[in-house]
Amino acid sequence: MKVSTRGEYGMRAMVELSRQYGQGPVSLTAIAQNATVPTAYLEQLIGPLRRAGLVTSTRGAHGGYELSRAPAEIMVGQVYRVLEGPVAPMECVSEVEPEEQCPLIDGCATRVVWLKVRDSIVDALDSTSLGDLLAQSRPQLATTDRSSARAS
Repeated sequence: MKVSTRGEYGMRAMVELSRQYGQGPVSLTAIAQNATVPTAYLEQLIGPLRRAGLVTSTRGAHGGYELSRAPAEIMVGQVYRVLEGPVAPMECVSEVEPEEQCPLIDGCATRVVWLKVRDSIVDALDSTSLGDLLAQSRPQLATTDRSSARAS
């Protein structure tokens, strides 16, 4: 399973909104700049995230976007599914029933491993919140900041 740029950029934008949580709406330009995501691409991603109820928007001079709830309440799996669709390392083990069933499914010797892969991915995505990502990245940022200060 490979995550597309859509999933990668969207997740980066959501982490940036998590960093800004509680500080009011953030402009699309600021989100794009801080998350290192092209603004035009982010414009395409923010709509589905808003429609899914993960992000709210405010119009006007001081408008922008913000998370609809605390980062600890938004799971990475929710964001992933909005941007990438159901978890499916192979079509025959998708979280959503495929339109066409593989004719080999009943006797498939490899399907068991694909189910395990899917379940492991689902577990990782659904047990990690945006808040968890922030908490895990802060120690790295602090270490990087100290290293930069020593080098100066």
